[in-house]
Amino acid sequence: MTATEAIALLERFRAGQASRDEVLAAFRAAPVAELGFATVDTHRGLRQGFPEVIFGAGKTPAQVVQIAARLWRNDGRVLITRVTAAHARAVRRRFPRAQHHEAARCITLERRPLPKRPGTIAVLCAGTSDLPVAEEAAVTADFMGNRVERLFDVGVAGLHRLLGRLELVQRANVLVVVAGMEGALPSVVAGLVARPVIAVPTSVGYGASFGGVAALLGMLNSCGSGVTVVNIDNGFGAGYAASQINALAGEAT
Repeated sequence: MTATEAIALLERFRAGQASRDEVLAAFRAAPVAELGFATVDTHRGLRQGFPEVIFGAGKTPAQVVQIAARLWRNDGRVLITRVTAAHARAVRRRFPRAQHHEAARCITLERRPLPKRPGTIAVLCAGTSDLPVAEEAAVTADFMGNRVERLFDVGVAGLHRLLGRLELVQRANVLVVVAGMEGALPSVVAGLVARPVIAVPTSVGYGASFGGVAALLGMLNSCGSGVTVVNIDNGFGAGYAASQINALAGEAT
């Protein structure tokens, strides 16, 4: 249950459309569900506005399905990141309506989509090789109730590709900028917009990129104002943070 759903339940109670016992049962529910191999946080949606997200890497398909089933029963909304084809097959056997976003390595499942809040989140990536991380950010932000604009393969080696889309870039409330190699794109974007920029270094590059460390250090040392950096390949974290920023922007309007 999210805070919005809790408020809706209390409004139904006030209007005589929900019983006292129904309300008490909803709020008496335990904040966790013990599965033996996992302790599922069933109150995260109430505290943070969005349910616990499943990180698929390192978990067996059976474990992912069991956690997803508990979250589905509690929240009716499930996001699973870093999934393999085996995870996707197992989840879709249990939940045929689940959507596998292959490029993003994510699975989404929801009873009904969240309404889209005002404003947009722009997700940019420097090269096509950065697409998996950029798509993870885009799918996360979209699933959390945001309008997402994608702008891919606009790295600094061909800056005209970015400059030709400035209108799209500058109207976004927040930007997620994904890049490997030397990681220069977020600094360039930050110099063109008056909005927060979330930089995502990727592990794309040749030997001296050190698996994304070169891009990470370049972004941490950015001379562009308003650049915040997440971990290497952490598209999910960037998309989640962008959603929170966009939600605040919506409240201010």
